[in-house]
Amino acid sequence: MSWAFAIALFSVLAAGIFLALSRNLLRCVIGVSIVGSAVNLYLFAAGRIGAAAPPLVLPGAELLAEGAANPLPQALVLTAIVIGFSLTCFSLVLALAIKQRTGRNDTDALREAEPPEGPDGKPAPLDDGEA
Repeated sequence: MSWAFAIALFSVLAAGIFLALSRNLLRCVIGVSIVGSAVNLYLFAAGRIGAAAPPLVLPGAELLAEGAANPLPQALVLTAIVIGFSLTCFSLVLALAIKQRTGRNDTDALREAEPPEGPDGKPAPLDDGEA
């Protein structure tokens, strides 16, 4: 079971990295979202794979019952899901705005928006005409 889960996790991570390195802006956004899902799967697997007792502290006890699931990875995954969803929504809106403004979704073609390089190799200051 753990080998199958590890292979599935690696496959999801590889697909996310492949898409994130794509030249298409939408594929990059989806790839980053898939990489976030792979990290969530990894955190979830750190808690325990399989059936376990719920993480409840019994009345009069100070510790979790023996064999109970670890609640910390569950809380981390739940928080990461919310953060990942908001990051994906923001990235999609940003990608849509870039596509509407420039008419392109190729990440290499978007380099035209960068300021020109100065003599020291750093971006040159923009001349607004205000002096």
